[in-house]
Parts: sequence; C-alpha cells; structure tokens
Amino acid sequence: MIAILSALLPTFALIVAGYVLRERKFLPDTFWPSAEKLTYFITFPALLLSNTAKADLGSLPLLGIASAMLGTIAICTILILAARPVLKVSGPTFSSLIQGAIRPNTYIGLAVAAALLGAQGLTVTALCVALVVPTVNVISVLACAHLGENDRKPGFVTLMRDVVKNPLLMACVLGVLLNIVGFGLPPILGPFLEILGQAALPIGLLAVGAGLDLRAAKRAGYPVGLSSIGKLVLSPAIAAGLCIALGLSHIEFTAVVLYAALPCSASAYVLARLMGGDAQMMASIITVHTLLAILTMPIIAILMQAV
Repeated sequence: MIAILSALLPTFALIVAGYVLRERKFLPDTFWPSAEKLTYFITFPALLLSNTAKADLGSLPLLGIASAMLGTIAICTILILAARPVLKVSGPTFSSLIQGAIRPNTYIGLAVAAALLGAQGLTVTALCVALVVPTVNVISVLACAHLGENDRKPGFVTLMRDVVKNPLLMACVLGVLLNIVGFGLPPILGPFLEILGQAALPIGLLAVGAGLDLRAAKRAGYPVGLSSIGKLVLSPAIAAGLCIALGLSHIEFTAVVLYAALPCSASAYVLARLMGGDAQMMASIITVHTLLAILTMPIIAILMQAV
C-alpha cells in the first residue's frame, strides 16, 4: 500500500500545485492556455509516439484490451441513456452527463500508469488512448448534436475531422505503425522525442490543476454526485469484470481498470460550450470528478494489488 501511495500521491500533488499556482497568481493567467497547448500538441504526443514505437506490442493481448475498454464504454453509455427518465434533467444537462460518464482525463491516466505500472503499463494505457479517444469523441459529439441547444453548432463532418486530427490519437497510430513495420524510432529522433516526452506529465498535470473551478464544484447538485459514482466507481467495476472474463494479466488488468476510473476530461467543457450543452454542469462534473479521484484512484489501485 505504501508503494502505491508513494507512486500516486505525487501525481495528484502536481494537480494541487497547479491549482495553487493559478490561485496565487504565481504565473500570469496567459501561461496556462499556452501550457495546455504545448502539452496537447507537442509533449504528450511525443511521449505516446516514443512509447508505442518501441513497445513490445506482440506480447500484449490487443483484442482483449480493446474488448475490455470498448465494452466498458458501451455499457456505461447504455446505462446513462437508460437512466434519463429517472434523472429528469434538460437535454443540454443530459448531454453533459453523457460526457461525464465516458470521457477520461488522459493526462492523469498516463501519469498514473507511468508511476505505478512502468513501461508496459504505459504502453497498455497508450493503446487505451488510441481506442477510447475517437470512440468517446464520436459519442459525445452525437449526444451534444442531438441534445444541445446551440443553433450554430459546427457540422458533424467538421467535428469528426477534428477527432481524426487529434494529436494524441495520431501519435498513438503513428507509433503503432512504426512498431508493426519494424522501423522503430531513428537514432536521433528517438532520444529527442523521449526527452520531449519527459516534460509531458509535469506540465500536463499542473495545467489540469490550474483548470479546476471550485466555485463550479460548490454549485454541484445530485446529478454531479451520480455522475461521480458512475465514472469513478461503476466504470472501473465494469472494466474489472470484463478484464476477469477476458483473462487479462495483472498489469493489463490494472492499466485498463485505472483508465476506466479516470475523472472526466477538461475537453468535455469545450465541447459542451461549443455545441450547446450545459457548460456549467460540465465544469462542476470535471472539478468534482478530479477532486474525488484523488481519493478513489489510490483505493482502486490498492484493490487491484489484492486481486
């Protein structure tokens, strides 16, 4: 247990540090959007590309990992849709609840995998990113398009083009392709990407903390509470059941379950605001999920060790 806490708590301490730095105005407010842009377009893609290009993918049960991860998303989506008559919320609010049920914070996921599971766990998580990012984006766009109230929504084709151009997805796909054809990474480019990728986790986690909105968390009502239970407790429980049924090994099992246990991504807020979802509800979900994950993810990691 001590080893798990020693691995995970620094990750969440960086998130708290990011929030404190922003609140104390240690850095100008203009720094944080630039940090997010650097992380999203440069450092995290470098981390994912360098890891997947050199990983031993042949030793991984790719079908099992895909089945467990996509199966979890499918079940969570079905459950939240089935719960709509009970929740009795508006269309825009329900679209935000759908996003909160399935969208993971990839930055936290990669940081937790690197700290707790090492290179193999990071590779499994990178594969989860490649599978989950396009899937949850398509579901989220469809939900917002159907339930949102903005009459000036971007076209579906435009949004899908943005999904395909997602730099995290592109990095994973390119890394896997280089791995499959046996090229790997060239001598100079490889070390360059590895060094660049080392900046991804600290900058990304600080930016996650800087994006938290405690005022939005204070406005959270029962839908946010239900969303938190669903994303942080029910989702990893579903993933665990699927992993057991599929016979995944301990590292793969743990990586998939922890990825399913991640709080909602901040990108959900952008989509909610863009497509007429409930942006205020989305901000509450993101903040509450992230704060509660500081408690739930170490507990889940400890439980995984006992399995």
